[in-house]
Amino acid sequence: MFKYRSPELSEVRLQDGFLAPRQHSNGKVTIPSSVRQCKDTGRIDAFRLQWRPGMPKKPHIYWDSDFAKVLEGMALQLMIEPNPELAAELDEYVDLVISAQQPDGFLNTYFTQVEPDKRWDRLITNHQLYCAGHLMEAAVAHFQATGQRKFLDCMCRYADYIATVFGPEPNQKKGYCGHEEIELALCKLYDATGEKRYLKLAEFFVNTRGQAPNYFQTEEGVAEDYLPVVQAHRPVREQQTAEGHAVRAVYLYCAMADLAARTGDAVLLTRCEEIWKNITEKRMYLTGGIGSTPINERFTCDYHLPHDGYAESCASIGLIFFTRRMLNLTGKACYADVLEQILYNGALSGISLEGDRFFYVNRLEVGADTWERGATYVRERCPWFFCSCCPTSFCRFLPQMGTFCWSYAPQELRLEIPAAGQAQFRNCQIKVQSQYPYDGKIRITFHGQEQFTFSCRVPGWCKQASVSLNGQDQSSQQLQNGCFSWSRLWQNGDVVELTLDMPVEIVRADLRVSSCQGKVALQRGPLVYAVEGLDNAADPGALLLDLETTWQFEPVQGLPEGTLGLRGKGWKEVLPNDRGLYFSATPQYEETSILAVPYALWQNRGDARMSVWLRCTKGC
Repeated sequence: MFKYRSPELSEVRLQDGFLAPRQHSNGKVTIPSSVRQCKDTGRIDAFRLQWRPGMPKKPHIYWDSDFAKVLEGMALQLMIEPNPELAAELDEYVDLVISAQQPDGFLNTYFTQVEPDKRWDRLITNHQLYCAGHLMEAAVAHFQATGQRKFLDCMCRYADYIATVFGPEPNQKKGYCGHEEIELALCKLYDATGEKRYLKLAEFFVNTRGQAPNYFQTEEGVAEDYLPVVQAHRPVREQQTAEGHAVRAVYLYCAMADLAARTGDAVLLTRCEEIWKNITEKRMYLTGGIGSTPINERFTCDYHLPHDGYAESCASIGLIFFTRRMLNLTGKACYADVLEQILYNGALSGISLEGDRFFYVNRLEVGADTWERGATYVRERCPWFFCSCCPTSFCRFLPQMGTFCWSYAPQELRLEIPAAGQAQFRNCQIKVQSQYPYDGKIRITFHGQEQFTFSCRVPGWCKQASVSLNGQDQSSQQLQNGCFSWSRLWQNGDVVELTLDMPVEIVRADLRVSSCQGKVALQRGPLVYAVEGLDNAADPGALLLDLETTWQFEPVQGLPEGTLGLRGKGWKEVLPNDRGLYFSATPQYEETSILAVPYALWQNRGDARMSVWLRCTKGC
């Protein structure tokens, strides 16, 4: 049912200055630092099954998932940057994980050592199936990277055991995990093995969720008002809005899309389309973040998008995964537009340029009144968290970024995001040269000879584009689903040149988003910009943007070479020195310049006050 497929990691390569360095640092910094943290905290030693009551570093219910994501990241990284030392390290850890499997197939360090008599208790909170799902994803990635079946076979044994515990038969549990993940992982296990029983088990978990009698209520005593948090308030085919914990939600929607693609389930596809539309049109930040409150890390209601909300890094990554699936299913350009929006903004803001510090929460504003709470609600990125789902998610996300730039069909290759790099399509290699996302001039060169349709997307943010083929203007061509397209025999040396007009855009929000009333944001191309106090004459809250300014582009000190900041005219609000907390005196305004930097790169030069949304004026 897929109209397109994502390319294999071996088919594409990033060579740009914005995304590719993140992939390189993943192998050099992010994965090694995550491995080190897993060692130091006991996550790796937990698989040795040597912990006993009273010993330090007691295993936790979700530790297995953290290490599994690191293993998946190691395998994916090997596919884009072969490394014998990394391969040997991965093999050693895979053997360790396999050694922890019990004779019946069960594999969970917490419930093997800490509470062995409660394997399947409290599914709503205990993450048993969630951890199993991440181990399955790691095993599939290991199989794809190495061709070895040992980890894959281990997880097949685990899945087969789970299928004896859960299912529709009278002696089986009718439950499902409080944190979705195993559902999409089982679809990957089915793809890797061809065994339909794994697809059937995924269908069982998805279709049983929220059915009456509700498992969480009848078996675990969960209050009815908590069910939306875990997307169990009604059957999935009756859900039309995004509800509850944002990461759990998008993992469920990924699985729903996977099943729709593999079974032809039109109802599931329709629900996915409706939910995705609800997210992106009413519940998503401009940066692509989702989940607007720390209370259960959840979606709340339409248009509730406070600047100091939640927007967990894992949620943005999960929304990319869901959106990529919808792009593959439908081929509609709207999905590529949103995928690009998240990729260049809210996804990468969660990790430092060095690759070893992370945001769990991705605010759109940090000011004098920003309240730091615990280890996650902080002003500066941290090297690790007690719950480190976000750092480990980056290990597996970063290697996949090149696959978001292209879509493959049997007779068509589509360039979705024109980042510099290359793709192999049958007997033809396609090379993209660009300075994207800072420049809209794209040169696409074909090497080899092959008959197929080539399409390049014109992003939704672009209001004017021109294109030529071998020097002949083709701009009058009617866009097809947001793309310029040619079906022809491509010859060695053919060149497509695409120019995307990329002015600075003043962005406003729907008036129902109360936090944005009277404010504007800046966007150029796919990049949303933020203002940091360290670049400007005052904190962002004291600045007003002049809407009639002429913008200048300039390098930004302390950020990567090639980064373009936006400099324009503004005003600094000056308050009387003798003011109180509240006062009636009239402020004064001093003309100043305002420098904005890409939101994805903020807080890479030290602690700073920041805002995406600014007050504005047409002169003071």
